[in-house]
Amino acid sequence: MIKLIKLEEIAQLILSIIIFNQLDFAWWVFLAFILLPDLSMLGYLFNTKIGAITYNIFHHKLLGIMLFGLGIWMDHSYVMLAGVILFGHAAMDRIFGYGLKYADDFKHTHLGWIGKK
Repeated sequence: MIKLIKLEEIAQLILSIIIFNQLDFAWWVFLAFILLPDLSMLGYLFNTKIGAITYNIFHHKLLGIMLFGLGIWMDHSYVMLAGVILFGHAAMDRIFGYGLKYADDFKHTHLGWIGKK
């Protein structure tokens, strides 16, 4: 099952790259911004509850989809870019086993515990 989920996430990351290529940005913009959502981990400087909330907001694929849709509706390429980056980043994280966080511990995710088999 884990391999099947990883394949699904790989497909979603590839989809984000394909959609990004339809936007009018240089290729390096994707590489430059793909790790930007990880700044949301700064919430963990306060405590695990705030950290989980900020992390989960910026790693939820629905936010990326909604931003991309809003960008299409507004005909605003930067909003579409933000949506594609958030969606692609969330898929990339899940490929490596980093899921949405529970408030008790950074390593406790909806995919299980990070680092435990």
